Amino acid sequence: MRLGIDFDNTIACYSTVFHKAAAERGLVPALPVLAKNQVRDRLRSQGREDDWTELQGFVYGPGMADVAAFPGVAQCIRLLLAQGVDVCIISHKTRTPYRGPAHDLHQAARSWLEQQGFFDPARIGLARDRVFLEVTLAEKLRRIAEQRCSHFIDDLPEMLAEPAFPEGVHKLLFDPEDAYAHEPYDRIRSWPELATWMQTHR
Repeated sequence: MRLGIDFDNTIACYSTVFHKAAAERGLVPALPVLAKNQVRDRLRSQGREDDWTELQGFVYGPGMADVAAFPGVAQCIRLLLAQGVDVCIISHKTRTPYRGPAHDLHQAARSWLEQQGFFDPARIGLARDRVFLEVTLAEKLRRIAEQRCSHFIDDLPEMLAEPAFPEGVHKLLFDPEDAYAHEPYDRIRSWPELATWMQTHR
């Protein structure tokens, strides 16, 4: 069994960091606390697309210091690895932001994984060469095929629905907000649920 895992909004949780960063820049009020998509929608409704783009560059770069992992990530991946599941992280993001300072977003993601203990054998124990950060969606899809994933979990139903998504890969939708009940995928609402699902579907 080979499990591929998306990174942004699947492993790394951005539920409050976008609001925090936006409030610090005076882009939104301090209260109420807004979810990522609410921050995006508010800025776009005000014609501030450039501010939104620069905000993303900050959060996915130096702002990663404020990002938490979804609860249960470490325990789930450690358990799967111990059970012999081949786990890899496959994500796509530009190397640097479209606007603003040229932060290395790939290095920021790898540093975050390091700090969260992903590469520490005493904590999670994922090999460094099992992390693939691709620049484009097409490259991400090719990597999933190249790694011969038997399963892949992602938070975006539109990614799972891509015509180029590799055939034969079991699609899992990470849906912690229970927002996609209508989607035709096995939905996983938490990392403990993923651990249980993987054990019962081997």
